[in-house]
Amino acid sequence: MSAHFEKIKNYLLELGFAISSEDDAEALVVVNDEAQGINNLIVDCEDPILIIEQKIMPVSTQSETFYKRLLQINRTLVHGAFVLDESGENVLFRDTLQLENLDLNELEGSIQALSLALAENAEELIAFSKA
Repeated sequence: MSAHFEKIKNYLLELGFAISSEDDAEALVVVNDEAQGINNLIVDCEDPILIIEQKIMPVSTQSETFYKRLLQINRTLVHGAFVLDESGENVLFRDTLQLENLDLNELEGSIQALSLALAENAEELIAFSKA
């Protein structure tokens, strides 16, 4: 287990997140915090970067309007971006951070950016998920 992975787990616990599962061999944890809209957030130490990823919704439309709007929303995000998974069937929130100099405030800011993105765009994302 890497020192980075231990540091990240400690940061997550210090921030009050519940670790629902972890894989020491893969240096990966899954955390939750319903109050912040964090649900099965994957935090993966892939030295030299930390990958933060959460499934937001399945893609229920293939419209140009939907994809265009996701790109426009990305422009307003503080950290990270809404992306499609490899299959193109799910919208994810994804952010990457450099592990070497990562501190608690930077990790917290990245996760708060996800919460803020969900809060600011919830109605629109819900509408797209029902389309």
